[in-house]
Amino acid sequence: MTNGWLMLAVGNDRQHGGNDGYDDNPRYHYSWDSTVPNHAHVAVGDVIALWDKRELIGVSVIHGIETGTEEKTVYFCPECSRADFKRRSRLAPACRCNQCGALFDTPGQKTKTVTTYRSQHGISWLPGRGLLTGAELRALCDSPSSQLSMRPFRWEKLHAALIELVGEEFQLELEEDERAPIPGGHKVSKVRVRVGQSAFRDRLLREQGEQCAMTGAAPAAVLEAAHLYSYAESGEHHDYGGLLLRRDIHRLFDLGEIAVNPGSGLIDIAPGLRIYPLYAHLHGQPLAVQLRPEHRVWLEAHWLSKRPSA
Repeated sequence: MTNGWLMLAVGNDRQHGGNDGYDDNPRYHYSWDSTVPNHAHVAVGDVIALWDKRELIGVSVIHGIETGTEEKTVYFCPECSRADFKRRSRLAPACRCNQCGALFDTPGQKTKTVTTYRSQHGISWLPGRGLLTGAELRALCDSPSSQLSMRPFRWEKLHAALIELVGEEFQLELEEDERAPIPGGHKVSKVRVRVGQSAFRDRLLREQGEQCAMTGAAPAAVLEAAHLYSYAESGEHHDYGGLLLRRDIHRLFDLGEIAVNPGSGLIDIAPGLRIYPLYAHLHGQPLAVQLRPEHRVWLEAHWLSKRPSA
């Protein structure tokens, strides 16, 4: 059975009364520490559903967890010394203890060493903004009335709810203990074909030769014409709007796992992807082809859309 976790991710607002919050980027990683209930129960292979109290943000599978230690400032009620208090933005005094009911403006504070955790889940990320409300997500939890920022839930229930909403295409790649038979055969379906894609690729092969822009020389059979912008949105083949990329690199580029840092002009590999030596060695390397100004404009736009907080 696959373990699932509903994790609260609201950026700088994700803070308990007793701490200063966490550094989150839901598309790529989620951070917590040893002061958080369930902190040690989350594992690689678990499904996580990220939400912002109002609605679902997205779903993914954890493929890595980074751990470390740091000194952390924790805050507590000066009356009962518990960390369970609420900061109030419009009322005075500014804080109210949920345990003893004390009202105060300035909490007590101390520094302690904590274990830090950061999930890496960008590879399997499926956006789900607005598919399920906060109330619907709470109902899927083992304890619907729980107030914890990391709550266990049944993946089977969430999966069924998402399949009902968007169909069978909402699939996560999970490791299953049992191998169910896979139906075979063929079916006829309608597909959209990109007009001019072959000519676009031929032009790139003439201009750039048989080499992946990220990894260097490669057989033409594995090179794809990668648009540096969303062709699905524009439907146009812009001059100098593409590069030849190896198939796996192209896929990871589209996902934002591989990008080009506009500041340095060097290849940037997302932290979660660096656990794979095949891609880790590319981080910080220059591209294998000469870029024109037009390429740089598109690559900067790609960076800003895929790494908004980088």
